[in-house]
Amino acid sequence: MDTTQRTDQQRSADRRRRELLEAADRVVLRDGPQASMNAIAAEAGITKPILYRHFGDKGGLYAALAKRHTDALLDSLRAALDAPGDRRERVEATLDTYLAAIEARPQVYRFLMHPAEGSQAGDQGFDVGKHSAPLLRRMGEELAKVIEERLDLGPNSRQLARVWGHGIVGMMHAAGDWWLGERPCSRAELVRSLADLLWGRLAAAGDKAGGPGF
Repeated sequence: MDTTQRTDQQRSADRRRRELLEAADRVVLRDGPQASMNAIAAEAGITKPILYRHFGDKGGLYAALAKRHTDALLDSLRAALDAPGDRRERVEATLDTYLAAIEARPQVYRFLMHPAEGSQAGDQGFDVGKHSAPLLRRMGEELAKVIEERLDLGPNSRQLARVWGHGIVGMMHAAGDWWLGERPCSRAELVRSLADLLWGRLAAAGDKAGGPGF
């Protein structure tokens, strides 16, 4: 098989994978954690064995969907961090971007973060800690990189940046999860309250010399 043929086959496989993920997204938007492999296969117009061939099992499909949505969310968070405005405005914009994302697609959020809610006979649910924790860790590491490159945290800055990154992501996740379930206040009120909680130490840190600024 020559290189051109292999490349064409890879492109075809990648395109088919994207189509299947889009079908899965439609089912997740409709069914949330109750989304099943049977329903996704039906939405895609294929049999479940073909779906397994592409993703291995429901865990493989979950991982692919999680990467797809986490990539999109991280892009949005980076854009908020790079938006014009002072530091407080960017902190609030970043918090609001996360909360707006989970508010706009609550079924997707619940599928990714509370997948065990959809466990059904013959269609095993997920171990929430096993599957959702890596997503939060990835977000924590990404935020830590931003903090380290933009803020002067003094000695041991890399470790402190990771503490801050994972701590902020954990706060956003826990507060957002509670807020999405109970809606005790408006999104704007929650953003302001979380920003107030973070602001003291963030306000005190100077920009890193030669960095892009925060």
